[in-house]
Amino acid sequence: MAEIVNLRQARKAKQRADAASQADANRARHGASTAERRLAKDEADRLARTVDGARREPD
Repeated sequence: MAEIVNLRQARKAKQRADAASQADANRARHGASTAERRLAKDEADRLARTVDGARREPD
């Protein structure tokens, strides 16, 4: 037999999990030191240059 699920509790649990994951992302973004932010930005810029350099032009 299937387990009975209270939809209100399930919805609230999902909202809590979503809020927790958003909080983790915010902590990672805003809790980084200046050097870490600069390193992440430089890495993203390097990756963007690599992808743009490898892009093929349409015929």
